[in-house]
Amino acid sequence: MRTALVPPRLEHGDRVRFVSPASPPTRDGVKRGEELLTGWGLRVEIGEHAFDQVGYLAGADEDRLADLNEAIRDPGVRAIFATTGGKGAYRIAGDLDFAAARRDPKPLVGFSDITHLHLALWRRCRLVGLSGPFVNWYDEYTGPASAESLRRALMTTDPITVHQDPAEPTAAVTVEGSASGFLMGGNLSEVRGEVGVELPSLDGAILFIEDVKGTGLGQVDRELTQLMKSGSFDGLRGVAVGQFPGFEETVRGGWTIIDVLRDRLTRLGVPVLGGLPIGHAHNPHLPTLPLGTNATVDTAAGTLTVAAGVR
Repeated sequence: MRTALVPPRLEHGDRVRFVSPASPPTRDGVKRGEELLTGWGLRVEIGEHAFDQVGYLAGADEDRLADLNEAIRDPGVRAIFATTGGKGAYRIAGDLDFAAARRDPKPLVGFSDITHLHLALWRRCRLVGLSGPFVNWYDEYTGPASAESLRRALMTTDPITVHQDPAEPTAAVTVEGSASGFLMGGNLSEVRGEVGVELPSLDGAILFIEDVKGTGLGQVDRELTQLMKSGSFDGLRGVAVGQFPGFEETVRGGWTIIDVLRDRLTRLGVPVLGGLPIGHAHNPHLPTLPLGTNATVDTAAGTLTVAAGVR
């Protein structure tokens, strides 16, 4: 495996770019995100097409791609922030300027639909990314603790430790043990969507997954089963499970989301740490996770510890 590309940490005065690779943000939310990062001493720029809209997309595919590639290519831009997720990043993930990303590594921040971009950049470049909050910022969704976690992930080289929350339903999915490997993954639906496209090898990985209710329990069953049967989980060393909001009251044939996750994940024969407070639920403490650096799951300690995503 090629060595991971770890981008430099951000410093006071650095230029950063907001882009919309998926669905459109709100102007008020982006203004709040700009104020937040400006307060850290960063100089915020907004992509030309960041507020475009075509249906549920933030403008035409070629325009969303152009904004993202322009940010990748500009040597003065030191980090790229997705304004929001939604739909559409999967349309452009394979057309990023990977050569430019390799020449000048910089962190891309986002989660949910942005998982497609993180997977493609890791597969093609081994570029470390950051699974973190969107800069379409709302304090009631991601509060001061989330902001501080994002700042530390971008501007320090401290490792990141996330503690299991016993109150999270997925804490019941835990399979005892400890394991180490590079952290990869994100939203489960989007990870499954890259099978046969931009999904990298997970041999030697700790897989992080979270999801939000879509078509029901069968959705998660199908996603995990396809990943298993496609060989995508071959060589996997461990699993870190975040939030699955919206499934709490869903019961089919006596099964809940916990039964589905336990049935599928226990068959992998690796440690599984559930109950991580990361995902789509309203969470003022949402942490930022590096993707691509070394991580350890330890079920006895109830922790996921990840090496810094910047150097």
